[in-house]
Amino acid sequence: MEAILSRPGPRVVEVDDRAAFMALESEWNALVEATSDEVFYRHEFLRIWLDNFAPGARLCVLTLRDAEGRLSAALPLWEERTTLYGVPVRQLSGAANAHSCRFDLLAREPDVAAEAFVAHLRGKKGWDVLRLTDVPDGGAAWRFHAAAGAAGLPVGAWESLQSPYIPLPRTREAFQASLQAKFKANCRRRRRKLEEKGRVDFERVSGGLGLEGMLEQGFLLEQSGWKGERGTAMAQDARTRGFYTELARDAAYRDRLALYFLRLDGRAVAFHYGLEYGGRYFLLKPGYDEQLRECSPGQLLLEEVAGTCVDRGLREFDFLGPDMVWKRDWTDQVRRHTWLYVFNDSTYGRALCAAKFRWGPAAKEVVSKWKR
Repeated sequence: MEAILSRPGPRVVEVDDRAAFMALESEWNALVEATSDEVFYRHEFLRIWLDNFAPGARLCVLTLRDAEGRLSAALPLWEERTTLYGVPVRQLSGAANAHSCRFDLLAREPDVAAEAFVAHLRGKKGWDVLRLTDVPDGGAAWRFHAAAGAAGLPVGAWESLQSPYIPLPRTREAFQASLQAKFKANCRRRRRKLEEKGRVDFERVSGGLGLEGMLEQGFLLEQSGWKGERGTAMAQDARTRGFYTELARDAAYRDRLALYFLRLDGRAVAFHYGLEYGGRYFLLKPGYDEQLRECSPGQLLLEEVAGTCVDRGLREFDFLGPDMVWKRDWTDQVRRHTWLYVFNDSTYGRALCAAKFRWGPAAKEVVSKWKR
């Protein structure tokens, strides 16, 4: 009589060093393509992010292997020491920040992955809070968040961004028909005003030997305005400059880069740093010459870029980032993002959760009423 052997179930493997993470590239990207298929979740994007924003950090990448050993889920985390309301905490953070645009759990079976990762974290020492930034509505990380709460871990959520996007039609005519008549008239008037100042040209750059010079033009243009005054321009910090430079090189190699320029007599007066992936255009960074604001060169460039995206057969223009008035001139569609928190099931973890989601908001409300 033959013995009936039970098949092994899914197992969590924690990856804590760069070499092991690098070795995952092929199957990681296969997992991305089989699930949400976002460019920001791909292995090369995460590697570039880690190299520039967390180069010396200890990784805590949670992976799930199915019975056949296939990678079926992944949650890229790293360990950091930070503070919450001035109190020191040991935080597991998603490998993402404001330059990542969005973040999520990768999972072929989100509920299975969520339960497995929550069970693993319950037995893991050395952490107080886990934070995932800018998870989109419908993302698999919401299942992880729900599973943590159901398992008795303290959880919380904070809405971060509503990112506008344009569902693109098949023709330029249909795109123009979707815009308000007054806005289109304003664009025509501003274009005429700009053309009175000189020759206006539109340029798309996807790579080539001149890529570094084109990037530098875009960096300088972005830095010339309010972002430069606030110190938030790409080129003003070694980490952000390195990130966007390396990302551009990699995207050019993979035929995903889309740098756009609006030029006045050859001089760049508006700029887009964008990526094309999966039939979508992602606007990571715009910039324009603020001395020409009466001509709205940024909006004029956006009109050209959107039209080019339609011509290229893309289905969506994603503005990324926060909701802004100038973005709403083009669309009324938004994609909501949320920061998800899971706290360790300890006295300290529960106190941190209460401070973040009860005591802190209550104190702000009292101060707000007092100021009135």
